[in-house]
Amino acid sequence: MTGVAAFTVFAAWLYLTFARGAFWLVSTSDNGPALRPQAWPSLVAIVPARDEAGCVRESISSLLQQTYPGQISVILVDDQSRDQTVAAALDASQNLSAAHHLKICRGAALPAGWTGKLWAQQQGIELSERASQPPDYYLLTDADIVYAPGTIMSVVSRAEAEGLVLTSLMAKLRCESLAEHAFIPAFVFFFRMLYPFSWVSNPKRITAAAAGGCALVRRDALSMAGGIAAIRGALIDDCALARTLKAHGRVSLELTDRVRSIRAYPEIGDIRRMVARSAYAQLGYSPVLLTATVLGMAAIFLVPVLFSLSESGLAQVFSIASWFLMAIIFQPMLRFYQRSPLWGAAFPLIALVYVVFTLDSAYQYAMGRGGSWKGRFQANASQL
Repeated sequence: MTGVAAFTVFAAWLYLTFARGAFWLVSTSDNGPALRPQAWPSLVAIVPARDEAGCVRESISSLLQQTYPGQISVILVDDQSRDQTVAAALDASQNLSAAHHLKICRGAALPAGWTGKLWAQQQGIELSERASQPPDYYLLTDADIVYAPGTIMSVVSRAEAEGLVLTSLMAKLRCESLAEHAFIPAFVFFFRMLYPFSWVSNPKRITAAAAGGCALVRRDALSMAGGIAAIRGALIDDCALARTLKAHGRVSLELTDRVRSIRAYPEIGDIRRMVARSAYAQLGYSPVLLTATVLGMAAIFLVPVLFSLSESGLAQVFSIASWFLMAIIFQPMLRFYQRSPLWGAAFPLIALVYVVFTLDSAYQYAMGRGGSWKGRFQANASQL
């Protein structure tokens, strides 16, 4: 019986390795424009910010320093911050003598039925739409995201060359503390396993996802899809946006090291809160899917370890092969984050901790604290 179980788990790892869009192979977006348009489209970057004084200066500076041949401006939507977010953003623009390229939108109170980030984006877009010439593209980004020089020109040129309605780059997350070393590469690995990027970019597949830190959206496609209001209650807003837009054209999602997040997760508790904010939402707040996910993760990650150490014969052989295979396909992500390959051997333990994070997400939801972000609880426990 243990031999059958071990073989089943090994078959699952063979599927993940060879039949799930090669999600584990890491390639980054190119560094130069795919095609230089004859006329560069106009662009407005929308930056929602709530209590982001520690990050927003560097983020806004990187946007204002972009070399872009077309018209570009930035709207910072101050989502009722309780710190010096606006002052830090204004200081960044004044230091660069670029205050005329930055607009501040003072966010209104959050209405019922909206999540905070989407409401902030909606207000920024509404402000932009009141201009005499609304932009061709919106860059939906975050206040902790920093762009390397020339990145926006490269993203826009690719969107124009390939006719994309959504061009998203997954930012390289900060990976400096011990907690980040242990859990950040795995976080990106699991996201790519759930949404293989090659499937996202394939118009023949229904898989759709985006990375909310950098999402370039065609204004006309967003309008046809119903605008931000169409997804106003989504907690996982980037993937909801991608699903909505993929019905109207081609989308693309890539990993990059030219866009990076400077948000710090110094302790395990910080990463737990980051995961717990949306993990149960990813499962549709379903106890059945939660149970299936926990059992499935336990089977494919823990059975190989347990059987490798306790069984013999074919059960042990298949289990060692599964453990080896999961460690091998984790290596490209470890190299991307410049971490030791030995973390691959610890992958089952890391996955177990993520199971605990997911259970905590369900618990926080049940306690009415789901979707926690900067003093807001954005998932409604009454839906249970």
